[in-house]
Amino acid sequence: MSRLPIINSKKFEKLLLSIGFRAVRQKGSHIFYKHNDGRYTTLPHHKYDLSRPLIHEILREINITTEEFIENLNEL
Repeated sequence: MSRLPIINSKKFEKLLLSIGFRAVRQKGSHIFYKHNDGRYTTLPHHKYDLSRPLIHEILREINITTEEFIENLNEL
């Protein structure tokens, strides 16, 4: 298993939008994203980078493997 790269929320948002998620609502600095097939996640938009445990949790919620995540990041 590859090591997760640390990225900021802006880059993660680009990734979510590129794989079919859309922003449905916002509460403070947290934006809620939903996919047409029912998957959803919450992404905090803070000024610092996302931690690896948080990235791993979001990937689990949206049902994407680490390898798929890295592959999609390289395509951005």
